[in-house]
Formats: sequence, structure tokens, C-alpha cells
Amino acid sequence: MFGKGSKLYSIFKSKCPRCHEGDFFKYPISLNFKRITKLHDNCTHCNLKYMMEPSFFFGAMYVNYGLSVALFIGVFIISKVLIGLTILQSFIAIIIISLLLTPITLRLSRIIWINIFVGYDKDKKGIKND
Repeated sequence: MFGKGSKLYSIFKSKCPRCHEGDFFKYPISLNFKRITKLHDNCTHCNLKYMMEPSFFFGAMYVNYGLSVALFIGVFIISKVLIGLTILQSFIAIIIISLLLTPITLRLSRIIWINIFVGYDKDKKGIKND
């Protein structure tokens, strides 16, 4: 399920969706907001162009919205039902958790978005850039 060739492998390892070899993001996750979503232009292994068309990753906003709503609901249930916080404390917890996890959800939404459109190709050999 998490092995090479599955979408989950590409998503959680931040690898190219076509070859699962090249890195998708230029930099590891950090709190430097200028580097959070910086991508390579092409895969360093199979030369897949990540920005397939202008504004391709605008669609990732919808994925990010879904991830954020799921996160909000999860945090609310944990804080209100399981821990027993008040509504105000639960909303404060949601705000804090969402701010802390924003870099992760931004990156995750982009890699999920490209994985919707690009599938794994086990026969794709490495093509070096000239």
C-alpha cells in the first residue's frame, strides 16, 4: 500500500508522481515561508514538467480546503468531546493547530493535486536534463 508504485508512496515521500525517484519539492519542510511550496521545474530523474500549465496548482486550493476542514473537524472533536474543552477553547485550539500545520497542508495539497493527474510509470527510465 505504501510501496513504490502507489500514490501514497509519492504523496508521503514527496516524490515525482511518474517515476517515484525525483524529489518534488526543492527544500525540506521548514518555517521559511518563501521555501514551503517551492518546486523543482522538472523531475530530476524522469524530466516530468511539474507545472503542466500556467496556474496548474490553483486547483490544489480545493484540496487544501478539504484537508483544512477535515483537520478542523478532527481538532474540534478531540478538544470538545474527548478532552472536554469549552467551545471558545476548542476554537482557539483549532486556530493554533491550523497555523502550526499550514506548511504541511500546503505541501500535501500540491502533491495530492499532481497525483490526481499523473500516474506511476514503472517503465519510465531516468532522462537526464541537458
